[in-house]
Amino acid sequence: MNQTLNAKMRARMEEVRAQVAERDDLIEVIAIALLTRKNVFILGDTGQAKSYAVNLFREGITGARQFERLMSKQTDEEALFGRLDLSSLIPGGVPDEVLSRDSRYQAMQRKLDACLADRRDTRALVEEMKQYREALSALHSGAPRTIIRGKIPDSHICFLDEIFKASDGILNALLTALNERRYTNEGTTIDIPTISFFSASNEIPNFSNPEEKILKPLYDRFELKVVTEYVEDRAARLSVLKGKQARQGQLKPLPAALVTLDELEEMQRDVAGVAVPDSVNELMDDVLCELRGKGVHISDRKYFSYAPIAQAKAWLEGRDTVESSDLTILRHYLWTAPEERTVIQGTLERMCNDPLKDRLDGILASALESYEDFNQSVDAPAARRIGKLRDEYLRLYEQIAQMNAAAQNDGERQKIQDCLNEMEKQSQAACDAIHFSYVPLSELHDLKAG
Repeated sequence: MNQTLNAKMRARMEEVRAQVAERDDLIEVIAIALLTRKNVFILGDTGQAKSYAVNLFREGITGARQFERLMSKQTDEEALFGRLDLSSLIPGGVPDEVLSRDSRYQAMQRKLDACLADRRDTRALVEEMKQYREALSALHSGAPRTIIRGKIPDSHICFLDEIFKASDGILNALLTALNERRYTNEGTTIDIPTISFFSASNEIPNFSNPEEKILKPLYDRFELKVVTEYVEDRAARLSVLKGKQARQGQLKPLPAALVTLDELEEMQRDVAGVAVPDSVNELMDDVLCELRGKGVHISDRKYFSYAPIAQAKAWLEGRDTVESSDLTILRHYLWTAPEERTVIQGTLERMCNDPLKDRLDGILASALESYEDFNQSVDAPAARRIGKLRDEYLRLYEQIAQMNAAAQNDGERQKIQDCLNEMEKQSQAACDAIHFSYVPLSELHDLKAG
């Protein structure tokens, strides 16, 4: 991985972090969104520096054109995507887009301005410009064009505050822009260069309400979601307060840690090259099954698309391979309803921060359940009781043997051995209870294999 680019992105994050309090999760998600071309929705009460943090971050992305709009029912397509260029429909007219990008015409325009300023004769130049415009008109007229300068189709980073207050009339255009990065007007489709869309709100629509149900697809287009709270730590509050008071009346300082648009695009390519091991994919599948079993709805589309976010997290940590702990960043990706966050975060932390321990705990839980069944089946023949217990313990022993073969270090091997020792104790206790000869599980496994 490119350590220089990594250091630049981390410096951008640190500079923003120094100016806001308790927004580490939001800052990290903003970085991950820009590294993966994802969209971000921020849920939080008013006055929680949601927009401020986003704006601070994107001010340091140089060369990236920005667009920002506070959405309302009165916001129309022209305000977001540009207006129809009438000159493209008038015979002899030249679209504004053509004139603004034609270097020769722009040079003549500057020369004309200079002649007028010096009060020189402009007739020859005006005639030349007229003839050139006619040539441009013959070449480009006839197809309707949209003036997009300064609008979404001309921007790399877009902040659409309170997006759910948009009118129904522009929903389809927004959906296509957020999902496909395209906009169609008058039969002409424009590719949108936007890297990420951001939005913030203090509420999520009630999708069970027929009037607000139409907003559900728009909500789903924001892959990453963050919840903010008011600053809880007293020292952090006072630090921000004193900083604002110290800067009162001063000009806003320019960002020091800068990332160019070209560098950001190179970072995106670097992130895409981060390796995702099979073990991580298998762990993610375990997480999926666990969460679905707890009633958390996670679509196949969301599951199949998790990798870029984990890759970006690993890249920010300075690694070229995703590790199990990187999956904890998915706490900002997997939830749909805010009430799901606690279950998702707890599951990810338990299963991903120490996945080996989680698997071993599951094995011990299964072994203990079988041991309790053995103790409760006192009326059954002793041979049947111990035979059933041994079959289950041998099944679990095979899992332990596979885990031991894949262990990466002595620490992992010791955890596996501790688990096996606990199972051996239970197995011996069961044999002693019915006066059967105790045989270690490894020997039983070899006997069965032979």
